[in-house]
Amino acid sequence: MTTRAGGAHDQMARDTAVGDRAVVELLALSGRALPLLREWVTSEPDSGVARALLMLATGDQLDDTALKDQMTHAYWDALAAGEREVSLVYGVYLHTHRQYRLTAEHLVGHFARWPGDEAAGLILDAFPSCADVAYRVHGEALVERQSALAGPDNWPWLSWLAATRAEQGRVREAHDLAERALALYPRSGVAAHALAHAGHELGTGDAAVDFLDHWLAADPQAIQTRHLSWHAALQEIARGDFPAARHRADAALARTDVGMRAATNWRLLLVGQEPAQHSDPAQVRELLAAPGGMAEVFHTFNLALALAVEAATDELYLLARRAARDERPDYREVLAPVVHALADITVGRPRAAVESLTALGDQVERIGGVRVEREIVQDTLARALVDAGEPSRAAALLHHRTTIRRHHRYEDLLLTPRAVRETVPS
Repeated sequence: MTTRAGGAHDQMARDTAVGDRAVVELLALSGRALPLLREWVTSEPDSGVARALLMLATGDQLDDTALKDQMTHAYWDALAAGEREVSLVYGVYLHTHRQYRLTAEHLVGHFARWPGDEAAGLILDAFPSCADVAYRVHGEALVERQSALAGPDNWPWLSWLAATRAEQGRVREAHDLAERALALYPRSGVAAHALAHAGHELGTGDAAVDFLDHWLAADPQAIQTRHLSWHAALQEIARGDFPAARHRADAALARTDVGMRAATNWRLLLVGQEPAQHSDPAQVRELLAAPGGMAEVFHTFNLALALAVEAATDELYLLARRAARDERPDYREVLAPVVHALADITVGRPRAAVESLTALGDQVERIGGVRVEREIVQDTLARALVDAGEPSRAAALLHHRTTIRRHHRYEDLLLTPRAVRETVPS
């Protein structure tokens, strides 16, 4: 017979076990994370960390008032747990309210007191989300330091370090680190994503698609399912299997996945291939007209790509003029010429697109996103150079890709001339 004290102890042990499993599954970006987080909050309604992590996973589904109420509740509950819990919950509070600079600054102090805190690693994306190169670089250095402190057998920190190396362009290191993390914990979603990035840079083609298909099959509800499926579609484009890429995009991406759909379709159009299904044009225009349509530069860029897929030239020129008048330098100096170039491509003015994009140089990084996503601007420039009669410049631009990537049928087609009649602006 279990005594009352013994029963309470057993319940506490079960609650702790649920919490531990929930954190591991969230670190792995598993499809099992959300059910376990909800179970944890139900079994420990006074756990501020449990409530905060649930909000980190689901807060974007709440309005600002409801989110603030939940996070305030989590903060007050965390006060009874300890300083580390309070600090963690406060960091999540800032992150869920999109206060990315404040989140990044808070994390510096948090990791100084609690080195290697894995739960705090869940909000590391605050650094690149600041849209400031200095913050991104500081975040990369922090990941390197924390990974070293955590040790070579800590799969979450190895996974984050792999992702960092991929974004730094140190792709072979990223590939090795991701494989090391996956050997330690095969379900690490961060490591799988880092491996997808490294595989894209290396053009691993068949191997990347096979890995992603097997990894996703083991957990079809994984948090990154659609995004990793998009990576697989990019590898199918790289190896020239365009029907497979279209099929995957249509099967895996929702019509609301505007950015990934636009990025897939624009790549296909650049090499003269039929696109997959488009996003709903009305929704794209609605998103652009909404208050958040120009709140973040990379989001606006994705909407511009979707307009380019629709060959909405006039709207693109209008958006470019709007961005050029924006008081924010990244919009005015980077987004505006990129969108103008997209418009020029849709109307058959490759030389004008070349001028706009060549002048940007490395400043394209300021448009946001990650290397795999920003690469499409280089794709557009390569296509414009070839169409403008300068294939040698295009070949030089893509030389690093065609020499490093094992599969580069896509790049080969980007460098293939096609008949283009250049128009003269009225």
